Amino acid sequence: MSGPRLLLLDGDGIGPEIVAATREVLAATSDKFGLGLAFETAVIGFDALRTQGATISEATIETARNADGIVLGPVSHNDYPPAAEGGLNPSGVLRKRLDLFANIRPAATRPFLPHPSSTGFDLITVRENTEGFYADRSMHAGPGEIMPDPDMALAIRKITRTACRRIAEAAFDLAATRPARHVTAVHKANVLRLSDGVFLEECRKLAEANPAIRYDEVLVDAMAAHLVRDASRYDVIVTTNMYGDILSDLAAELSGSLGLAASLNAGTDHAMAQAQHGSAPDIAGKGVANPASLIGSAAMLLDWLGQRRADGALATAATAIGKALDAGLSDTATRTPDLGGSATTAEMTQAMIAAL
Repeated sequence: MSGPRLLLLDGDGIGPEIVAATREVLAATSDKFGLGLAFETAVIGFDALRTQGATISEATIETARNADGIVLGPVSHNDYPPAAEGGLNPSGVLRKRLDLFANIRPAATRPFLPHPSSTGFDLITVRENTEGFYADRSMHAGPGEIMPDPDMALAIRKITRTACRRIAEAAFDLAATRPARHVTAVHKANVLRLSDGVFLEECRKLAEANPAIRYDEVLVDAMAAHLVRDASRYDVIVTTNMYGDILSDLAAELSGSLGLAASLNAGTDHAMAQAQHGSAPDIAGKGVANPASLIGSAAMLLDWLGQRRADGALATAATAIGKALDAGLSDTATRTPDLGGSATTAEMTQAMIAAL
């Protein structure tokens, strides 16, 4: 079997810098473990808007569909023009078009990094990725937000039983591989009785089918408070799109920094590594962007490919990247300024490669 073909998409802001750093780490890992990784690129974001008339083209979507995995740099989609003028969110488009229904976001404290959490913890948020309140994902045609008149705005939240079932399955499958074997479903069914009710019904079915896994339910507002008070109580958190987006950012910051937050968008046939943070245009081009989030995400992509291909070398390589990442983060001399260090992006990247 030939090595995986990975599509690298730079994005905007610091995207090109951290994608380049991630490519260096992946290339070094490929050489060390004989993975035979092959890289190809395509243009997205503002560069694509200028040259192709849209921030992501149909040709790029098809290239992504045919790749074995995707590494997506952050994009400045809040600054794009309307979708009708080509300002599509590449992340949302790829999640929807490739059916990347599970957004897996780990967050764990590290003993050598300061963190605001009152306790150490290691948890994963499993976030539904293809529907909910997100306007670009809740409708077949047209946006999920409408304005009947200038003084009224309405948002449509789509929750389907199929999507709830498969995200619950993803959470329970993941929990079965972890020592705590614990799933917490986060919801607001005391208010959104129908939509969150469907979500909970599917979670409860999976809990009944997996009695060896501990299961509980927490309201989303209470969960925010519990994470701040003691995040070590939780193992695998499963929830709908918007709740998961917010809670996973909170968990990442409690672990030390959103700049450390790895993220994998996974479906049945495709997966995409994506930094959990944004494009940080204020530091773009200064050589100080923290590549840790995207490098950690790329490690998750290799692990996903290893499971899919039953290839132990890919899984071993993913673990090695995680250890190299920790080595680079353990010393202030090889940490970027956002983490209290003095290293440039390139210096931090080289430290990780040396640690391989």
